[in-house]
Amino acid sequence: MRHLNYSHLQYFWTVAREGSIARAAEILHLTPQTISGQLKLLDEAVGQPLFDRVGRRLVLSEMGRVVFEYADEIFSVGAELANVVRGRQLSGPTVLNVGMVSSMPKLIGERIIAPALTGDHPVRVRCHESSLEKLLSELAIHRLDIVLSDKPAPEGLGLKAFNHRLGSSGMSFFAQKSRSRRYRGKFPASLDGAPMLLPSKDSALRRRLDDWFEHHDISPRITGEFDDSALLKAFGEAGAGLFAAPTVIEAEICRMYRMSVVGQTDEITERFYAISTERKLKHASVVLITNLARSDLFR
Repeated sequence: MRHLNYSHLQYFWTVAREGSIARAAEILHLTPQTISGQLKLLDEAVGQPLFDRVGRRLVLSEMGRVVFEYADEIFSVGAELANVVRGRQLSGPTVLNVGMVSSMPKLIGERIIAPALTGDHPVRVRCHESSLEKLLSELAIHRLDIVLSDKPAPEGLGLKAFNHRLGSSGMSFFAQKSRSRRYRGKFPASLDGAPMLLPSKDSALRRRLDDWFEHHDISPRITGEFDDSALLKAFGEAGAGLFAAPTVIEAEICRMYRMSVVGQTDEITERFYAISTERKLKHASVVLITNLARSDLFR
């Protein structure tokens, strides 16, 4: 693909956003046949189809998702440039590209990032979620400004990455309000045999939980294991079992998921890091959110 035809890319981007060629044709004031023909040319240039047809619907292929991500950024920046040229704003809003490790609690991530949206200067946040290894590779080529993680960047990857510790938190255990009383009385012994929702076995938190259970001679009945912390909490809200989460977001969990705290421990500690390619942070929004995380969230 030596030369990129931006008209073809715009047709593809519009179809992907609108979900159909017919709707894209209305927006672009073109015939559906014209757009179909241009999409075919783009497929040929890429070397593989960007859409799969499922019944009457067009669904992005794996390569289509990659191309759409780039196209979305290209046309977003283009819209900002158009506003600057027309004098609508002196400069485009600062963009903060944040990577967040999949195993990190979403509520922790939101509380770290949120101050960037309400600072003195306009900021647009783009948040990407993936494994630490993939996010570090994106950080290395400067597609991300910062990576938020519940574990430090490992040594020996051959990447220039610096760990900036934000803070740590003990753990709280949560149960549905109607079931919380039975587990609160003799905590943590009350957790023996209790239905428990846990992080997946390859997570650092899971290993710390397993060690803590063993130390206290507790054998919970595991009812679910999850990579995604938000999904785990949703199952907890539905009554599938108890779960543990950082104490610093205890109030938010009780409010959002209608749970009650049955006990707390500082014997299990979860640590959080901001990882960057700089030893000294310089991006204004990154400095803001890391300083506030240390002084407010993890004080």
